Amino acid sequence: MKFLADENFPIDSVIALRNAGHDVDSIQKSAPGLQDIGVLERAVSSNCILLTFDRDFGDLIFNHQLPAPAGVVYFRFDPLLPNDPAELLLQLMEKVDIAGNLTVVSTRSIRQRPLPK
Repeated sequence: MKFLADENFPIDSVIALRNAGHDVDSIQKSAPGLQDIGVLERAVSSNCILLTFDRDFGDLIFNHQLPAPAGVVYFRFDPLLPNDPAELLLQLMEKVDIAGNLTVVSTRSIRQRPLPK
């Protein structure tokens, strides 16, 4: 899959996802300081699934009606280890389809909402 990791997504998890065969661009490395709207535009134009710990993207997409990317995975927890988000995402992708959805991942639950087209 093709992902765009927001600036707050751990680099160790970016590397782990790449090692698992996924195409992952990291805002932290390629465009540090890019505002949320710019990150969202980049995810849309690159047809990527956005990986983030920032809840503002749901607001931008659903309330401000900005174009949605191929998917958004919002991690709603503080990882104990920098690899935790990647490991959780790899397990999650075996169970649910993250493309076309806003997927909210917490330590106790997974919720999904279809993204507007």
